[in-house]
Formats: sequence, C-alpha cells, structure tokens
Amino acid sequence: MKFGVYNAILHDRTLPEALTVISGLGLTGIEINSGGFLPPVHIPTFDDILVSDAARDDYLGLFEGTGVQIAGLNCNGNPLHPTTAIGEKHADDVRRSILLAGRLGQHRVVTMSGLPGGEPNTTRPNWIVNAWNSASLDVIDYQWSIAAPFWREMDRLAADHDVKVALELHPQNLVFNPADVHRLIEETAATNVGVELDASHLFWQQMDPVAVVQELGELIFHAAAKDVRVNRSNAAVYGVLDNRFRKLGPDEPRTNLGGDEWANEWPKNSSWDFVALGRGHDAVYWSTWLAALHVVDPDMLVNIEHEDTSLGRIEGLEVAASVLLDAAARAGISG
Repeated sequence: MKFGVYNAILHDRTLPEALTVISGLGLTGIEINSGGFLPPVHIPTFDDILVSDAARDDYLGLFEGTGVQIAGLNCNGNPLHPTTAIGEKHADDVRRSILLAGRLGQHRVVTMSGLPGGEPNTTRPNWIVNAWNSASLDVIDYQWSIAAPFWREMDRLAADHDVKVALELHPQNLVFNPADVHRLIEETAATNVGVELDASHLFWQQMDPVAVVQELGELIFHAAAKDVRVNRSNAAVYGVLDNRFRKLGPDEPRTNLGGDEWANEWPKNSSWDFVALGRGHDAVYWSTWLAALHVVDPDMLVNIEHEDTSLGRIEGLEVAASVLLDAAARAGISG
C-alpha cells in the first residue's frame, strides 16, 4: 500500500513546500486536486502538460528526489449539475483530469458521481434522501437517465487512457452507497468506474466502512483516510441529517463551489464533525479497515484528507499520519 495526503489542505503553499511537508510526515504520496470544486493550484501548467512532453517532464521533475510521488488526481465536483456554468465546467474537469492522468502516467482519478436536478429545466440539484413516495422514485429514475449516459462516456474515455475513475460515496450525490454503485455498473456496463472508499461519509450515515469494503470488493479503486466523530448528545436531538447550516455572506470568508454556490457555515453544536484520524475511531479500528482494503488491492493508494477545523493544517496532518502509520503497522502492512 502507499500512504499519502490529498493536497487541498496544502494549497496555501507551493508544490515543493507541500512535498516537503508530506515527506516529513513519513508519507510517500500526494493526491493532487485537478479541478471541480477547487482549482488545480498545484498544476499551474495543466494546459501545457496536455500537449507538451517537455512541460510534462518539467512537472514530473518537481517530484524527483523528494521521496513523494503523485498518488492520483482529484476533481471532486458536480459534473451533473443542472446549471450549465457549473455542470459543464465540472464535467469538463473530469474529462481533462482523465487526459492529464494518462499524460502523467497516473491510473486513478477521484471525483463524485454528481447530482442532476429533479426534472427538466431546473437549475438546482435535487437530492432525494428518503424515497418513500412514488414521485421521489420518479425523480431518481429521471436523474439516472442523465447520469448513466455521462458515466458511460467517462468509462470509455478512462479505459482508452488506462485510468480508473473512483467515485467518492458522498451524500448529495446520486451514487452515495453500495446499492447505487451496483446500479451504476449495471446501467453503464462500466469497467473503469468504481469507488473511492472515504470512510468518513459512511460513518455519519451509520454504515460500517469495513463491511462496505467487503461488499464492494474489487470495485474499490482508491481510498481516503478521514475520520468522523458522532456527537451523541446532539445527534440524539437533531439526528445525523442535522441541517442547521448558515449561509455565509459575501463579506465573510467562504469557499466558492462553482457559479453562485458557496460552502455554508457548519452547524453549531453539530451532530457530527469531520476529525483527524484517531479522534473518532482508534488505530485498532483503522488497522481493520486497512486490512480489508489490502485484501482488495495490496497496492491500494490511501491518502489522508484533513478537514478537522479544530486542528491546524500541519497539526491535523501530523495527528492523522501518526494514526495511519500506527494502524498500518498493527495490520502488518508496509507503505
């Protein structure tokens, strides 16, 4: 297995500086953002690399002697967004990331399945949380009629470039659990579209990431190491679908997600939080997760994603890396 870091948390520094941080953590991989919700900060010559061998070689030369290599590309976004300015941009980012991966000798692109609107001519995505009524199933069927052709196209493009596209099972996407994964494969006959196993989004849905690994098996292409702490007293009152987010104003620091969409402020006294590895589940648990992934693919790329707002950028990576390497040692897995 190879252990690394998803680079979004290090977008505040240059690529060489980020590589120094990752190497200092005892890790050997960097998963590089290539578009979607976030810009490709660490790929400033993206367009040049697509057409120029010299630009490609210059970029790859930045990694020589650092002890850190590229461990996949990441363009998480909503390629099925019904607003053209967002959906078409994110869809093109997926295509371009597949092409870039092929140019860089990479074989993994991480993204999300996306989420269309609920009917034609809408401008906002529609996530059906619980389809207890027939109209909700009609919406989902419509959304699959949008999603299947797109992912059939991406699968063929990925296969042509020897790339596997790994979808994060993220709520507010059409594909967010194993049943959806199986439906995607059935509707598209995909061979090069599968799953990025990010345990964090499974935890807060009350799923067991180890059981999900065992269910999906070889459909898992990639993995993200991120933890969740469920705050039981708050969850007992608000539930894990706690929706008390606050919209941030234009005069406040906020992250653009494309077009006129922005990330909201997290609920106060939340039902659950993203935390660094070990702050929700201990190293013993993570060792069982790594062992399950190792059975699927002994060469699996496992990258830390840091979104613990109570810890600094480097502090959070240090905590997560320590737990991840401890878990690997407990499982008898070398990096």
